Amino acid sequence: MSRIASPTVYVTYKGAPNDRFDRSHYVEHHLPLVMQAWRRYGLEDVAAFFPALTDVNTRVGTLVICECRFRDEAAVEACFGSPEAAEVMADVQTFTDISPTRLRVARL
Repeated sequence: MSRIASPTVYVTYKGAPNDRFDRSHYVEHHLPLVMQAWRRYGLEDVAAFFPALTDVNTRVGTLVICECRFRDEAAVEACFGSPEAAEVMADVQTFTDISPTRLRVARL
């Protein structure tokens, strides 16, 4: 059985396919901004996943999952509590009107 090597936070955006979400801005600007802002505090990696939607016209579901892996628990707190967090959060409105949800992965 694999085990989680470092703390992970998933940031998800749930909505309908026609909701405003600029994938290009998210991948090309937002994710690099997150790494640049938080690497010094212990963010090790980010990755974005875009689940397929079976009914692209009406289905409400998860549009994006961002996996953020941190060095340790202190790094999670340091990143989200950093002065740079305001800039990271302010950028969200440039690519979507959807409110993100943050989920912490816990070992079972």
